[in-house]
Amino acid sequence: MINPQNLTKHELIGLEIKVVESTNKSLVGKQGTIVDETKNTLTIKKNGKETKLLKTAIIFETEINGTTVQVDGKEIAKRPEDRIKK
Repeated sequence: MINPQNLTKHELIGLEIKVVESTNKSLVGKQGTIVDETKNTLTIKKNGKETKLLKTAIIFETEINGTTVQVDGKEIAKRPEDRIKK
């Protein structure tokens, strides 16, 4: 079961996220549902518009079981299948 402690080891597609820090200041505040993930990027969608986010350039937050969790994209900058296995 997904919880704040093991979030980075689970599937991220379907999570609602919000960018809280980024090396690209125009991304701060972007939010949406994760619809795709690659080794280096997350794709979020909101109101029909998709935005690609470079994992290593963002820190995002999401809510898991009523708890707000921040994730540094550098921690998940791996292929999804490799990240989930570990």
